[in-house]
Amino acid sequence: MDGTERAVGAGVKAEGLGLKGPRGWAFRGVTVDAEPGSLIAVEGPSGSGRTCLLLALTGRMKPTTGVATVGDFTLPRHMAALRRVSAVANVSGVTDLEPALTVGEHLRERALLQRRFGDSLRELLHPRTRRVHEARLRVDAALAAAGLDPETLPKGSRTAVRDLERPQELRLSLALALLGGPRLIGVDDVDMKLSDTERAEVWDLLRSLARGGTTVVAVCRTAPEDCVVLATHRSGDTAGPGAAGDPGAPGRAADTTDPGDAKSTDPSDPSDPKEEADALTEAGRA
Repeated sequence: MDGTERAVGAGVKAEGLGLKGPRGWAFRGVTVDAEPGSLIAVEGPSGSGRTCLLLALTGRMKPTTGVATVGDFTLPRHMAALRRVSAVANVSGVTDLEPALTVGEHLRERALLQRRFGDSLRELLHPRTRRVHEARLRVDAALAAAGLDPETLPKGSRTAVRDLERPQELRLSLALALLGGPRLIGVDDVDMKLSDTERAEVWDLLRSLARGGTTVVAVCRTAPEDCVVLATHRSGDTAGPGAAGDPGAPGRAADTTDPGDAKSTDPSDPSDPKEEADALTEAGRA
């Protein structure tokens, strides 16, 4: 990712996708067919399974029913491979920023992790000066794509995260996720604690990422009209017209419950404990 080349997004296709936990469905009946470079909005109230669906579509949570293909990868079989080409941002408990660390420290740490775990062996064999230069270019490109200019912060790159405004914090989380040049990026709670103007600016930013080729999945309460919308509902709510339970309206999700109910209790579920552990570990780094 050098800031000039167009990203290659991942198409998202799902039919009847669902995830059931001990207390019921986190989400179910999700059907969608989105082209690479789409802006997909997971719309619904808090507690309706939005985050679970976001994590499932990025390979970080295992669905229990239905089928899905993201890019070249079939879920749940190829979750690990999908995690290598996707990223998540602003997900509470997964991508939390450290309040005491500065913006620059977060960026350097993520760039180091990217070199260690994300780059190919051939790139690791490059001379150190070249690797440092490439890392700097990658950081600059990610900051530009996220619309975050460290020079505008109170103390520049030495500004601590605890001193950032909410929109700046969101943009930093996006920049960190973009460092790996993902084909698909998932962003949670894009409209939380934002004014109308700030919310509009964030959606414009996500549109620009999608126009650049990256597929974007964004969790929100109310989606703009130009998105591919997946609507989630709390368990017991009336899904209404256009929900995923309605075969006449693909692209809508319905009948969901607490997003914490994510683990299947079906004894026939062929879940691989090691795969699930790897997914959680990867999500913690994402």
